[in-house]
Amino acid sequence: MAKTLDYVCTACGARHAKWSGRCDSCGAWNTIQEEKPLSSGPGGKTLGAVRGTPLTLVDLATAETPPPRTSSGIAELDRVLGGGLVPASAILVGGDPGIGKSTLLLQAAASFARGGLDAVYVSGEEASAQVRMRAQRLGLADAPVRLAAATNLRDILTTLEAEKPDIAIIDSVQTMWSDQVDSAPGSVAQVRAAAHELTSFAKRNNMAVVLVGHVTKEGQIAGPRVVEHMVDTVLYFEGERGHQFRILRAVKNRFGPADEIGVFEMTGGGLSEVANPSALFLSDREDPAPGSAVFAGIEGTRPVLCEFQALVAPTPHSQPRRSTVGWDGGRLAMILAVLESRCGIPFAGLDVYLNVAGGLRISDPAADLAVACALLSAREDAALPPQAVVFGEISLSGALRPAGQTENRLKEAQKLGFTSAIVPARSKTGPGTDLTLRPHADLAALVGDMFGAG
Repeated sequence: MAKTLDYVCTACGARHAKWSGRCDSCGAWNTIQEEKPLSSGPGGKTLGAVRGTPLTLVDLATAETPPPRTSSGIAELDRVLGGGLVPASAILVGGDPGIGKSTLLLQAAASFARGGLDAVYVSGEEASAQVRMRAQRLGLADAPVRLAAATNLRDILTTLEAEKPDIAIIDSVQTMWSDQVDSAPGSVAQVRAAAHELTSFAKRNNMAVVLVGHVTKEGQIAGPRVVEHMVDTVLYFEGERGHQFRILRAVKNRFGPADEIGVFEMTGGGLSEVANPSALFLSDREDPAPGSAVFAGIEGTRPVLCEFQALVAPTPHSQPRRSTVGWDGGRLAMILAVLESRCGIPFAGLDVYLNVAGGLRISDPAADLAVACALLSAREDAALPPQAVVFGEISLSGALRPAGQTENRLKEAQKLGFTSAIVPARSKTGPGTDLTLRPHADLAALVGDMFGAG
Protein backbone atom coordinates (compact mmCIF):
# COMPACT_ATOMS: atom_id res chain seq x y z
CA MET A 1 0.00 0.00 0.00
CA ALA A 2 1.37 3.39 -0.91
CA LYS A 3 2.27 5.67 1.96
CA THR A 4 0.10 8.71 2.39
CA LEU A 5 1.55 12.15 2.87
CA ASP A 6 0.71 14.39 5.78
CA TYR A 7 0.59 18.16 5.68
CA VAL A 8 1.58 19.90 8.89
CA CYS A 9 1.18 23.54 9.92
CA THR A 10 4.54 24.89 11.08
CA ALA A 11 2.84 27.48 13.29
CA CYS A 12 0.49 25.33 15.39
CA GLY A 13 1.38 21.73 14.43
CA ALA A 14 -2.10 20.86 13.12
CA ARG A 15 -2.27 18.06 10.53
CA HIS A 16 -4.21 18.33 7.28
CA ALA A 17 -5.19 15.77 4.65
CA LYS A 18 -4.20 18.05 1.78
CA TRP A 19 -2.30 21.26 1.24
CA SER A 20 -4.05 24.60 1.50
CA GLY A 21 -2.89 28.17 1.70
CA ARG A 22 -4.44 28.84 5.12
CA CYS A 23 -4.43 26.70 8.25
CA ASP A 24 -7.97 26.07 9.52
CA SER A 25 -6.75 25.68 13.13
CA CYS A 26 -4.72 28.84 13.71
CA GLY A 27 -5.57 30.93 10.63
CA ALA A 28 -1.92 31.37 9.56
CA TRP A 29 -1.14 31.71 5.85
CA ASN A 30 1.48 29.73 3.90
CA THR A 31 2.54 27.65 6.92
CA ILE A 32 1.39 24.19 5.74
CA GLN A 33 4.20 21.96 4.50
CA GLU A 34 4.41 18.39 3.30
CA GLU A 35 5.67 15.75 5.71
CA LYS A 36 6.18 12.03 5.24
CA PRO A 37 4.85 9.85 8.07
CA LEU A 38 6.96 7.44 10.08
CA SER A 39 7.35 3.96 8.62
CA SER A 40 4.87 1.42 9.96
CA GLY A 41 5.88 -1.84 11.61
CA PRO A 42 4.18 -5.26 11.60
CA GLY A 43 0.41 -5.09 11.67
CA GLY A 44 0.39 -1.46 10.58
CA LYS A 45 1.54 -0.28 14.02
CA THR A 46 4.39 2.16 14.38
CA LEU A 47 6.25 0.27 17.09
CA GLY A 48 5.32 -3.26 16.03
CA ALA A 49 5.03 -6.32 18.27
CA VAL A 50 8.59 -6.37 19.69
CA ARG A 51 8.70 -5.74 23.44
CA GLY A 52 10.86 -2.85 24.57
CA THR A 53 13.51 -2.79 27.31
CA PRO A 54 12.63 -1.60 30.83
CA LEU A 55 13.61 1.89 31.91
CA THR A 56 15.93 2.68 34.79
CA LEU A 57 14.02 4.43 37.56
CA VAL A 58 15.66 6.55 40.24
CA ASP A 59 14.28 7.77 43.54
CA LEU A 60 13.36 11.45 43.68
CA ALA A 61 14.63 11.63 47.26
CA THR A 62 18.09 10.43 46.26
CA ALA A 63 20.60 13.04 47.37
CA GLU A 64 22.61 13.96 44.29
CA THR A 65 24.61 17.13 43.91
CA PRO A 66 23.35 19.09 40.90
CA PRO A 67 25.99 19.76 38.25
CA PRO A 68 27.66 23.16 38.65
CA ARG A 69 27.04 25.93 36.16
CA THR A 70 29.92 27.16 34.05
CA SER A 71 30.39 30.88 33.63
CA SER A 72 30.91 32.06 30.07
CA GLY A 73 32.92 35.10 31.10
CA ILE A 74 30.22 37.28 29.47
CA ALA A 75 28.12 38.61 32.33
CA GLU A 76 25.10 39.54 30.17
CA LEU A 77 25.00 36.06 28.62
CA ASP A 78 25.28 34.41 32.03
CA ARG A 79 22.40 36.56 33.28
CA VAL A 80 20.11 35.42 30.46
CA LEU A 81 21.10 31.76 30.93
CA GLY A 82 20.18 31.97 34.61
CA GLY A 83 23.68 32.11 36.06
CA GLY A 84 25.80 30.20 33.56
CA LEU A 85 25.85 27.18 31.26
CA VAL A 86 24.20 24.01 32.58
CA PRO A 87 25.77 20.69 31.43
CA ALA A 88 23.64 18.47 29.20
CA SER A 89 21.41 21.39 28.25
CA ALA A 90 20.03 22.30 24.82
CA ILE A 91 19.81 26.01 23.93
CA LEU A 92 18.08 27.48 20.87
CA VAL A 93 19.12 30.98 19.74
CA GLY A 94 17.02 32.78 17.14
CA GLY A 95 17.23 36.18 15.51
CA ASP A 96 16.96 38.15 12.30
CA PRO A 97 19.62 37.72 9.60
CA GLY A 98 22.71 39.83 10.29
CA ILE A 99 21.68 40.68 13.85
CA GLY A 100 24.85 39.11 15.31
CA LYS A 101 23.95 35.54 16.32
CA SER A 102 27.09 33.96 14.90
CA THR A 103 29.25 36.77 16.30
CA LEU A 104 27.83 36.35 19.80
CA LEU A 105 28.17 32.57 19.80
CA LEU A 106 31.72 32.67 18.43
CA GLN A 107 32.65 35.08 21.22
CA ALA A 108 30.91 32.80 23.73
CA ALA A 109 32.69 29.71 22.37
CA ALA A 110 36.06 31.46 22.66
CA SER A 111 35.26 32.55 26.22
CA PHE A 112 34.18 29.03 27.23
CA ALA A 113 37.30 27.54 25.66
CA ARG A 114 39.59 29.99 27.45
CA GLY A 115 37.79 29.05 30.66
CA GLY A 116 38.78 25.41 30.30
CA LEU A 117 35.88 23.86 28.38
CA ASP A 118 36.35 21.85 25.20
CA ALA A 119 34.34 23.84 22.64
CA VAL A 120 33.42 22.80 19.10
CA TYR A 121 31.85 25.17 16.56
CA VAL A 122 30.10 23.49 13.62
CA SER A 123 29.04 25.81 10.80
CA GLY A 124 26.63 24.71 8.12
CA GLU A 125 26.54 28.10 6.42
CA GLU A 126 30.21 29.11 6.22
CA ALA A 127 33.51 27.44 5.50
CA SER A 128 36.06 27.07 8.27
CA ALA A 129 38.24 29.74 6.66
CA GLN A 130 35.38 32.22 6.78
CA VAL A 131 34.81 31.51 10.48
CA ARG A 132 38.55 32.10 11.07
CA MET A 133 38.31 35.44 9.28
CA ARG A 134 35.56 36.52 11.66
CA ALA A 135 37.58 35.28 14.62
CA GLN A 136 40.57 37.37 13.53
CA ARG A 137 38.39 40.46 13.17
CA LEU A 138 37.05 39.89 16.69
CA GLY A 139 40.51 39.26 18.15
CA LEU A 140 39.75 35.60 18.88
CA ALA A 141 42.24 33.94 16.54
CA ASP A 142 44.20 32.43 19.47
CA ALA A 143 41.15 30.90 21.18
CA PRO A 144 41.33 27.06 21.48
CA VAL A 145 38.04 26.48 19.64
CA ARG A 146 37.83 23.62 17.16
CA LEU A 147 35.95 24.32 13.92
CA ALA A 148 34.11 22.19 11.41
CA ALA A 149 32.03 22.95 8.33
CA ALA A 150 29.43 20.24 7.73
CA THR A 151 25.71 19.72 7.25
CA ASN A 152 25.40 15.92 7.42
CA LEU A 153 23.85 15.15 10.79
CA ARG A 154 25.24 11.61 10.89
CA ASP A 155 28.81 12.84 10.39
CA ILE A 156 28.40 15.58 13.00
CA LEU A 157 27.07 13.21 15.66
CA THR A 158 29.83 10.68 14.91
CA THR A 159 32.47 13.38 15.37
CA LEU A 160 30.93 14.69 18.58
CA GLU A 161 30.69 11.17 19.99
CA ALA A 162 34.37 10.58 19.28
CA GLU A 163 35.63 13.98 20.51
CA LYS A 164 33.22 14.31 23.50
CA PRO A 165 33.38 18.13 23.81
CA ASP A 166 31.81 20.03 26.70
CA ILE A 167 29.87 22.39 24.43
CA ALA A 168 28.96 22.21 20.75
CA ILE A 169 27.52 25.11 18.73
CA ILE A 170 25.52 24.20 15.62
CA ASP A 171 25.08 27.12 13.20
CA SER A 172 22.39 26.61 12.08
CA VAL A 173 19.82 23.85 12.64
CA GLN A 174 18.01 24.73 9.38
CA THR A 175 21.07 23.70 7.35
CA MET A 176 21.39 20.26 8.97
CA TRP A 177 20.02 17.25 7.13
CA SER A 178 19.53 13.63 8.05
CA ASP A 179 19.73 10.86 5.48
CA GLN A 180 16.91 9.08 7.34
CA VAL A 181 14.41 11.79 6.37
CA ASP A 182 13.36 12.01 2.75
CA SER A 183 12.98 15.78 2.41
CA ALA A 184 15.09 18.84 1.69
CA PRO A 185 17.18 20.61 4.38
CA GLY A 186 15.19 23.27 6.18
CA SER A 187 11.87 21.43 5.85
CA VAL A 188 9.66 20.70 8.84
CA ALA A 189 10.69 17.06 9.03
CA GLN A 190 14.42 17.78 8.71
CA VAL A 191 14.45 20.55 11.30
CA ARG A 192 12.49 18.46 13.79
CA ALA A 193 14.68 15.39 13.22
CA ALA A 194 17.91 17.38 13.57
CA ALA A 195 16.75 19.13 16.74
CA HIS A 196 15.57 15.86 18.29
CA GLU A 197 18.80 14.00 17.52
CA LEU A 198 21.05 16.79 18.77
CA THR A 199 19.01 17.33 21.94
CA SER A 200 18.92 13.61 22.74
CA PHE A 201 22.65 13.32 22.07
CA ALA A 202 23.35 16.19 24.46
CA LYS A 203 21.33 14.54 27.25
CA ARG A 204 22.98 11.16 26.79
CA ASN A 205 26.55 12.45 26.65
CA ASN A 206 26.35 15.25 29.25
CA MET A 207 27.23 17.81 26.58
CA ALA A 208 25.73 21.27 26.19
CA VAL A 209 24.54 22.02 22.67
CA VAL A 210 23.62 25.44 21.25
CA LEU A 211 21.44 25.54 18.14
CA VAL A 212 21.14 28.62 15.95
CA GLY A 213 17.69 29.04 14.39
CA HIS A 214 16.53 31.27 11.56
CA VAL A 215 13.39 33.34 12.05
CA THR A 216 10.44 33.97 9.77
CA LYS A 217 9.16 37.37 8.70
CA GLU A 218 6.79 37.27 11.69
CA GLY A 219 9.79 37.00 14.04
CA GLN A 220 9.21 33.34 15.01
CA ILE A 221 11.87 30.66 14.73
CA ALA A 222 11.44 28.90 11.39
CA GLY A 223 10.30 25.29 11.47
CA PRO A 224 7.86 23.46 13.70
CA ARG A 225 7.10 24.99 17.11
CA VAL A 226 7.79 21.59 18.67
CA VAL A 227 11.51 22.41 18.38
CA GLU A 228 11.08 25.10 21.05
CA HIS A 229 9.46 22.50 23.30
CA MET A 230 12.33 20.05 22.82
CA VAL A 231 15.10 22.35 24.02
CA ASP A 232 15.68 23.62 27.55
CA THR A 233 16.23 27.30 26.75
CA VAL A 234 15.01 29.53 23.94
CA LEU A 235 16.77 32.86 23.41
CA TYR A 236 15.85 35.58 20.94
CA PHE A 237 18.44 38.06 19.73
CA GLU A 238 16.63 41.34 19.03
CA GLY A 239 17.62 44.73 17.72
CA GLU A 240 16.97 47.38 15.11
CA ARG A 241 19.38 47.72 12.22
CA GLY A 242 19.47 51.49 12.70
CA HIS A 243 20.66 51.13 16.31
CA GLN A 244 23.81 49.62 17.73
CA PHE A 245 21.98 48.03 20.66
CA ARG A 246 21.27 44.29 20.71
CA ILE A 247 19.04 42.58 23.27
CA LEU A 248 19.29 38.88 24.11
CA ARG A 249 15.95 37.84 25.60
CA ALA A 250 15.07 34.50 27.23
CA VAL A 251 11.52 33.46 26.32
CA LYS A 252 11.91 29.99 27.86
CA ASN A 253 14.41 28.76 30.44
CA ARG A 254 14.14 25.60 32.51
CA PHE A 255 17.12 26.63 34.61
CA GLY A 256 16.41 30.30 35.28
CA PRO A 257 13.92 33.15 34.95
CA ALA A 258 12.18 33.70 31.65
CA ASP A 259 11.93 37.17 30.07
CA GLU A 260 15.40 38.01 31.36
CA ILE A 261 17.39 40.25 29.03
CA GLY A 262 21.03 40.91 28.32
CA VAL A 263 22.03 44.11 26.55
CA PHE A 264 24.93 44.33 24.09
CA GLU A 265 26.33 47.01 21.83
CA MET A 266 27.54 46.20 18.34
CA THR A 267 30.98 47.65 17.72
CA GLY A 268 33.70 47.18 15.14
CA GLY A 269 35.33 44.60 17.40
CA GLY A 270 32.17 42.57 17.97
CA LEU A 271 29.53 42.67 20.69
CA SER A 272 30.39 44.42 23.93
CA GLU A 273 28.40 44.19 27.14
CA VAL A 274 26.26 47.04 28.46
CA ALA A 275 26.33 46.91 32.24
CA ASN A 276 23.86 49.80 32.72
CA PRO A 277 21.26 49.66 29.92
CA SER A 278 19.11 52.40 31.47
CA ALA A 279 21.86 54.98 31.08
CA LEU A 280 22.46 53.78 27.52
CA PHE A 281 18.81 54.06 26.43
CA LEU A 282 18.54 57.54 27.96
CA SER A 283 21.96 58.78 26.79
CA ASP A 284 20.56 60.57 23.71
CA ARG A 285 17.56 62.01 25.52
CA GLU A 286 17.04 65.70 24.94
CA ASP A 287 15.69 68.27 27.38
CA PRO A 288 12.08 67.67 28.51
CA ALA A 289 9.83 68.26 25.52
CA PRO A 290 6.11 67.72 24.81
CA GLY A 291 5.35 64.10 24.04
CA SER A 292 8.25 62.61 26.01
CA ALA A 293 7.85 60.39 29.08
CA VAL A 294 10.47 58.28 30.87
CA PHE A 295 9.19 54.85 31.83
CA ALA A 296 10.68 52.84 34.70
CA GLY A 297 10.15 49.24 33.60
CA ILE A 298 11.18 45.75 34.60
CA GLU A 299 12.70 43.36 32.08
CA GLY A 300 13.10 39.95 33.66
CA THR A 301 14.70 40.68 37.02
CA ARG A 302 16.40 43.97 36.18
CA PRO A 303 14.91 47.48 36.12
CA VAL A 304 15.33 49.34 32.82
CA LEU A 305 14.50 52.99 32.14
CA CYS A 306 13.55 54.03 28.63
CA GLU A 307 11.83 56.91 26.86
CA PHE A 308 8.39 56.88 25.24
CA GLN A 309 7.98 59.45 22.49
CA ALA A 310 4.53 60.46 21.20
CA LEU A 311 3.41 62.72 18.39
CA VAL A 312 -0.20 63.84 17.89
CA ALA A 313 -0.98 65.80 14.73
CA PRO A 314 -4.10 66.65 12.68
CA THR A 315 -4.73 64.19 9.90
CA PRO A 316 -5.65 65.11 6.32
CA HIS A 317 -7.32 61.72 5.85
CA SER A 318 -10.74 60.50 6.87
CA GLN A 319 -9.20 57.62 8.84
CA PRO A 320 -6.64 58.75 11.45
CA ARG A 321 -3.41 56.79 11.55
CA ARG A 322 -2.18 54.86 14.60
CA SER A 323 1.48 53.83 14.38
CA THR A 324 3.63 52.24 17.08
CA VAL A 325 7.27 51.16 17.22
CA GLY A 326 8.40 48.99 20.12
CA TRP A 327 4.96 48.65 21.73
CA ASP A 328 1.70 46.79 21.15
CA GLY A 329 -0.63 48.64 18.79
CA GLY A 330 -3.72 47.04 20.32
CA ARG A 331 -2.84 48.37 23.75
CA LEU A 332 -2.42 51.86 22.28
CA ALA A 333 -5.96 51.67 20.90
CA MET A 334 -7.21 50.64 24.35
CA ILE A 335 -5.55 53.62 26.06
CA LEU A 336 -6.93 56.04 23.48
CA ALA A 337 -10.41 54.62 24.09
CA VAL A 338 -10.03 55.00 27.88
CA LEU A 339 -8.86 58.61 27.51
CA GLU A 340 -11.87 59.45 25.38
CA SER A 341 -14.47 57.51 27.37
CA ARG A 342 -13.30 58.13 30.95
CA CYS A 343 -11.55 61.50 30.64
CA GLY A 344 -13.45 63.15 27.79
CA ILE A 345 -10.30 63.72 25.72
CA PRO A 346 -10.96 62.76 22.07
CA PHE A 347 -8.30 61.80 19.55
CA ALA A 348 -10.66 61.70 16.57
CA GLY A 349 -9.20 63.46 13.55
CA LEU A 350 -5.68 63.17 14.96
CA ASP A 351 -2.82 60.97 13.82
CA VAL A 352 -1.04 59.26 16.72
CA TYR A 353 2.56 58.06 16.54
CA LEU A 354 4.29 56.26 19.43
CA ASN A 355 7.94 55.23 19.60
CA VAL A 356 10.18 53.58 22.19
CA ALA A 357 13.57 55.26 21.86
CA GLY A 358 16.64 53.09 21.39
CA GLY A 359 14.99 50.19 19.59
CA LEU A 360 13.74 48.54 22.79
CA ARG A 361 10.54 46.49 22.75
CA ILE A 362 8.34 46.92 25.82
CA SER A 363 5.70 44.40 26.93
CA ASP A 364 5.39 45.46 30.59
CA PRO A 365 1.73 46.42 31.31
CA ALA A 366 3.02 49.09 33.70
CA ALA A 367 3.94 51.14 30.64
CA ASP A 368 0.27 52.14 30.21
CA LEU A 369 0.59 55.25 32.36
CA ALA A 370 3.79 56.38 30.64
CA VAL A 371 2.08 56.04 27.24
CA ALA A 372 -0.98 57.98 28.43
CA CYS A 373 1.20 60.78 29.82
CA ALA A 374 3.21 60.96 26.58
CA LEU A 375 0.01 61.14 24.51
CA LEU A 376 -1.53 63.83 26.71
CA SER A 377 1.71 65.80 26.73
CA ALA A 378 1.89 65.71 22.93
CA ARG A 379 -1.78 66.61 22.50
CA GLU A 380 -1.71 69.52 24.95
CA ASP A 381 1.80 70.60 23.86
CA ALA A 382 2.91 70.64 27.51
CA ALA A 383 6.04 68.91 28.76
CA LEU A 384 5.94 66.64 31.79
CA PRO A 385 7.77 67.70 34.97
CA PRO A 386 11.54 67.49 34.47
CA GLN A 387 13.42 64.54 35.95
CA ALA A 388 10.22 62.56 36.49
CA VAL A 389 9.58 58.87 35.76
CA VAL A 390 6.16 57.35 35.12
CA PHE A 391 4.80 53.82 35.54
CA GLY A 392 1.46 52.18 36.30
CA GLU A 393 -1.23 50.04 34.71
CA ILE A 394 -4.49 51.49 33.43
CA SER A 395 -7.74 49.52 33.75
CA LEU A 396 -10.72 49.92 31.42
CA SER A 397 -12.55 51.83 34.13
CA GLY A 398 -9.81 54.47 34.13
CA ALA A 399 -8.45 53.41 37.52
CA LEU A 400 -4.67 53.17 38.00
CA ARG A 401 -3.34 49.88 39.31
CA PRO A 402 0.01 49.61 41.15
CA ALA A 403 2.91 47.95 39.33
CA GLY A 404 5.03 45.13 40.65
CA GLN A 405 8.55 45.68 41.99
CA THR A 406 7.88 49.36 42.61
CA GLU A 407 10.89 49.64 44.94
CA ASN A 408 13.33 48.42 42.27
CA ARG A 409 11.91 50.82 39.70
CA LEU A 410 12.27 53.79 42.04
CA LYS A 411 15.80 52.83 43.07
CA GLU A 412 16.92 52.62 39.46
CA ALA A 413 15.37 56.01 38.72
CA GLN A 414 17.03 57.57 41.76
CA LYS A 415 20.38 56.09 40.76
CA LEU A 416 20.13 57.85 37.38
CA GLY A 417 19.37 61.24 38.91
CA PHE A 418 15.56 61.41 38.67
CA THR A 419 13.86 63.28 41.49
CA SER A 420 10.13 62.50 41.18
CA ALA A 421 7.80 59.73 40.10
CA ILE A 422 4.21 59.71 38.82
CA VAL A 423 2.71 56.51 40.20
CA PRO A 424 -0.70 54.99 40.99
CA ALA A 425 -2.09 55.38 44.47
CA ARG A 426 -1.50 52.51 46.90
CA SER A 427 1.91 51.78 45.36
CA LYS A 428 4.22 49.99 47.79
CA THR A 429 7.27 52.20 47.76
CA GLY A 430 9.14 50.83 50.76
CA PRO A 431 12.11 52.45 52.51
CA GLY A 432 15.31 53.64 50.88
CA THR A 433 13.94 56.05 48.25
CA ASP A 434 14.09 59.85 48.32
CA LEU A 435 12.03 60.49 45.20
CA THR A 436 9.04 62.81 45.42
CA LEU A 437 5.98 60.71 44.65
CA ARG A 438 2.90 62.05 42.86
CA PRO A 439 0.22 59.36 43.37
CA HIS A 440 -3.10 59.37 41.52
CA ALA A 441 -6.10 57.12 42.02
CA ASP A 442 -7.40 57.23 38.45
CA LEU A 443 -6.57 58.64 35.04
CA ALA A 444 -9.08 61.50 35.30
CA ALA A 445 -7.40 62.76 38.49
CA LEU A 446 -4.00 62.65 36.78
CA VAL A 447 -5.30 64.60 33.77
CA GLY A 448 -6.84 67.27 35.98
CA ASP A 449 -3.74 67.59 38.16
CA MET A 450 -1.14 67.74 35.41
CA PHE A 451 -2.95 69.28 32.46
CA GLY A 452 -5.84 71.13 34.12
CA ALA A 453 -8.57 69.29 32.25
CA GLY A 454 -10.60 66.10 32.47
